[in-house]
Amino acid sequence: MQREEAETIAVSALAFIAADGELLPRFLSLTGIEAHQIRAAAAEPGFLAGVLQFVLAHEPTVLRFCEESGIAPERVARAPAALPHGNTSYDIQP
Repeated sequence: MQREEAETIAVSALAFIAADGELLPRFLSLTGIEAHQIRAAAAEPGFLAGVLQFVLAHEPTVLRFCEESGIAPERVARAPAALPHGNTSYDIQP
């Protein structure tokens, strides 16, 4: 997977998180950033990989994201490895 495709998936995941009233507060709490800091944080190396790691850490969340976005779970699972500071320790089965 190319970095551009991984970034597109991560941005979609961030929009998914931001639109969810339960996920967004949890994401902000875990990352230690505030809502108004998201845009600046997104430019930092590792942030987009962290967004994907957050989604991938909870199977129901990743499956719901995949269903809503139309992106296959395997693609989401591979995307962090194409991003700075990505982690490939997740193995999502379709």
